[in-house]
Amino acid sequence: MDKIKKYKEKIKDIENDILKFSKNLEVDYNFLINYIEENIENFQKREIKEIYDIIINKTVSFTSYEESDWTYLAGKLLMKKLVDDVEENRGFSYGDFYKTITSLVEKNIYDKRLLKYTKEEIVDLEKSMDYSRDMIYDYAGANMLVNRYLVKYQGKIFELPQEVFMVIAMLLAINEKERVKIAKSFYEVLSTKKISLATPILANLRLPKGNLSSCFITAIDDNIESIFYNIDSIAKISKNGGGVGVNISRIRAKNSMVNGYYNASGGVVPWIKIINDTAVAVNQQGRRAGAVTVALDSWHLDIESFLELQTENGDQRGKAYDIYPQVVLSDIFMERVDKNLNWTLFDPYEIRQKYEIELCEIYGDEFREIYEKIENDKTLTLRKTLKARELFKNILKVQIETGMPYIFFKDTANERNHNKHSGIIGNGNLCMESFSNFSPSKNFTENIEEGQGVRKVELGEVHTCNLVSMNLAEIEDSELEKIVSLAVRILDNTIDLTKTPIKESDKHNFSYRAIGVGTMGLADYLAKNNISYSKSIDVVDKLFEKIALYSIKSSSLLAKERGVYPLYKNSEWEKGRFFQKDRDWYRENSSFSSEWEEVFDTVKKYGIRNGELTAIAPNTSTSLLMGACASVNPTFSKFYIEKNQKGAVPRVVKYLKEKNWFYQEFKNIELETYIKIMSKIGKWTTQGVSMELIFDLNKNIRAKNIYDAFLTAWKEGCKSVYYIRTIQKNTNKINEKEECESCSG
Repeated sequence: MDKIKKYKEKIKDIENDILKFSKNLEVDYNFLINYIEENIENFQKREIKEIYDIIINKTVSFTSYEESDWTYLAGKLLMKKLVDDVEENRGFSYGDFYKTITSLVEKNIYDKRLLKYTKEEIVDLEKSMDYSRDMIYDYAGANMLVNRYLVKYQGKIFELPQEVFMVIAMLLAINEKERVKIAKSFYEVLSTKKISLATPILANLRLPKGNLSSCFITAIDDNIESIFYNIDSIAKISKNGGGVGVNISRIRAKNSMVNGYYNASGGVVPWIKIINDTAVAVNQQGRRAGAVTVALDSWHLDIESFLELQTENGDQRGKAYDIYPQVVLSDIFMERVDKNLNWTLFDPYEIRQKYEIELCEIYGDEFREIYEKIENDKTLTLRKTLKARELFKNILKVQIETGMPYIFFKDTANERNHNKHSGIIGNGNLCMESFSNFSPSKNFTENIEEGQGVRKVELGEVHTCNLVSMNLAEIEDSELEKIVSLAVRILDNTIDLTKTPIKESDKHNFSYRAIGVGTMGLADYLAKNNISYSKSIDVVDKLFEKIALYSIKSSSLLAKERGVYPLYKNSEWEKGRFFQKDRDWYRENSSFSSEWEEVFDTVKKYGIRNGELTAIAPNTSTSLLMGACASVNPTFSKFYIEKNQKGAVPRVVKYLKEKNWFYQEFKNIELETYIKIMSKIGKWTTQGVSMELIFDLNKNIRAKNIYDAFLTAWKEGCKSVYYIRTIQKNTNKINEKEECESCSG
């Protein structure tokens, strides 16, 4: 009898939860209450946890375009169940924060650096924690947080959301002079979804020795030592959850000379296959296969076989289906495409031997001059001439078929490089939004000391970047400067907290202190302000100019406090040229000229702390967690149900009910308009933008439309193009894409 009574009390508690969480939501909770009452006898055979799961799934099933609030009720119920489960797992209640920290440090779940905070400080921090913020997630966000980001101990979850955000805030602030005050400010923006951390920070920061950096780009030199040294580096980065970019343009072409013999080289493809297999063998912390983008310049003699890496035709022994190809394009190539002129392919080894120059290490006018000189050299053994437009069309054909290769406009990226004084950007990263100077390690030697082989190497630099995204869906214009400032501070602190997987990466981290403040929820921001995406060019231009302005100002004030980045001297920052524009340009052309005056004065006085400041990541997964439209893209769909092995997950835009009219779906926006919006964002971004192109085959898309889109992207000054996606004829289905989780924040 007592058992039945206790059971009914538990059911009553669930019904009370439904009533409480339905407040301010447009749902008829009686549907759920009636469902429970109708099935109460069947429920008696189940545990309360099982019943809660059944009710959550039922709530999710009620979610529709017309009644989207059911997803928020399901999210609240899932969070309530989580709290009950975790309290049972660890044996103490949500709210004893000091015990949470000491207990999880003792179990080696949390980083022991947390114990640098005193008990009094931790108790003080707990007063700022708002446990009601667990309830701000829809079902998709809550489900992702529970299943992907909360750490487990012996298969059970041992932490809760507000604890996660405060613990991360504490570690981010641990080296601050006023660490409690700063930790509180970090917690505030993290727990209210105003700033979204990239996956390495969100998943790893509170763990012992977790990698926090997101993006890495390395270069392979044309020798066995460099090739296998980089294979090892790729494996180490992948093992630690990073996404990798690899430049292979220095490697000699097929049939090139080896040890004095022509026709001895197998070209780049065999090495790409080894990179491919390494990515498969060494996964990203058990979550998924390693992710590597391999980049090749368009003048390389192997470019045509490179384009066949993932097509279905041809010799399968020359395929590499698990890497992400990337083609590096120069202005002179694009000009010849536009004018339908010839283009010549070369072997980098032969050029290096005859001209003592590495073609992939120059750009702009210097590249144009040497390229035209080499092109007129008829004595070269390995060369091929073809129409530039035909090669470009081949690139586009492969893109429609496979979604890749990614495109990197090398001259545009390097001309806008604020650190052109200290190196060159060879290509983009895995998601095409993060890039800066990088170079291969060189001069490998083997010394025998005390009977052991010791490898010596002259360290190059591996581009390394640390990412967050500001959630524009949750930010008011009046607080934008404050949020940007906190984002810059969070990322600068991250650099000092992480130990990256390889030495060249650490070298880059501390030489450039590169950070990437990005954005998500642009489509939500526009809808909230009653602006349709197609008509947002001027608004977007001004918004991202302000973000650029505030990021420079914030980094300069950090430089006042902590000093400039080591390679600041002779940079464009020191020269007073921001985004290729001098002070006079801002005085005459900017709507924020007085604010720019202040920024120029601040940088002149204090310098700048970070060599790179902004990068717009795709953040497809973390935007789901944040309940925002991904990145700076229009929404793909205002509402849809994603079905997977674990069930159905409703996805809904934030302001579906209030601002439905102002959400334009990606497929309904003119491609030229979208590209011009991306170019406005890109001109105010120190690194890049993960720009996707979508072609709706239901709209009688022709080859010329695709060709024109890429020409527009180049002419408008875009630095890179990420995935190409198609909507198939007679369907509304878009081809899938994969992203490195490290770039998702």
